[in-house]
Amino acid sequence: MDRRSFLGALMASLAVPLSARRAEAQSRRRSRRLAVRPTVRPTPPTNPVAIASANGLEAVKLAYDAMSRGASPVDAATRGVRVVELDPKDYTVGYGGLPNFDGVVQLDAAVMDGPSGKAGAVAALEGVKTPSEVAKLVMDRTDHVLLVGEGARRFATMHGYRHEDLLTELSRKLWLYWRENLSTQDDWVEPAEEKLDPDVRRFLEDHRGMFRPNQTVRPTGTIHLSALSPRGDVGCCTTTSGLFFKVPGRVGDSPLIGAGLYCDNDVGSAGATGRGESAILSNASHTAVEHMRGGRPPQQALLETLERVAHLTRDPRLLRADGKPNFNLRLYAVDKAGRYASAAIWGGGRFAVADHNGARLEEQAYLYDHGRR
Repeated sequence: MDRRSFLGALMASLAVPLSARRAEAQSRRRSRRLAVRPTVRPTPPTNPVAIASANGLEAVKLAYDAMSRGASPVDAATRGVRVVELDPKDYTVGYGGLPNFDGVVQLDAAVMDGPSGKAGAVAALEGVKTPSEVAKLVMDRTDHVLLVGEGARRFATMHGYRHEDLLTELSRKLWLYWRENLSTQDDWVEPAEEKLDPDVRRFLEDHRGMFRPNQTVRPTGTIHLSALSPRGDVGCCTTTSGLFFKVPGRVGDSPLIGAGLYCDNDVGSAGATGRGESAILSNASHTAVEHMRGGRPPQQALLETLERVAHLTRDPRLLRADGKPNFNLRLYAVDKAGRYASAAIWGGGRFAVADHNGARLEEQAYLYDHGRR
């Protein structure tokens, strides 16, 4: 074989594996692109759907009506939660929310818009009753996603929000009661039972166990609202005053995209209320949306996410004697087809939903009920 023939044969032998490698690389690229697409693109519902935590019954009504009149899902969600933020009787959100350790109300909120893929959030915001509106301004009027503390306060002031005292008289009394009963080793002296403030007494009667001595996990509260428009667009909002009597500056899951809320206009929307640290560590809302992307219906997606939360809970302080979490986390979701669900680690809860059948409360799915699977 002459030199030219030898080189031709060598090049021919190399060409096949090279072309094979190119084909394999192209196949991998196609596979990666396909992996981010939903397995099913369902037909959108003909009516809006709004789902929220149990304190959001009025909120889902407002969101449903707003979308029926043409509002975008993120606008509808923000309008819906605003009514709860302004309610001084809801001690978990906005005006009237229970304060931090120092008696200061610090609020967190976030919004996310499916069609644009944009989001906005504020954390540790003081002096504004409706942090959800400020979060939406962050999304609409800046190139940022999250503003915190003093920067968030200045941003709100720039947009016309005056500083207001968010500590209601009831919240102040409850905070004082908590501080007085926090320890037997400090200089606070709690009043005798017969001298307990009547407002505090009524609150404790209505919320038994909220101020249990030596409790590891304190109560939490938030409102999340996910919305689906008749066009099949999604949007969501989560807003909270955070963990009761938290360390000043603490930020929970509510203003963190992927933790307290997440939406994808190809798939659906999800959000969380309850123990924020666990939603953060599991990236709970994003995880739920990704499960829906993989073809799970909302309820299954939420339960699988909660199983992951339970699996990731290893701190002995956060576990019961039987190894199950001693706290609750509640998740909410709606997919592009209008299917919705809510699920919790522990049973016994309800959630709010509004669709063509009206606004109502429904029972949550759950992982555990009184220690049984």
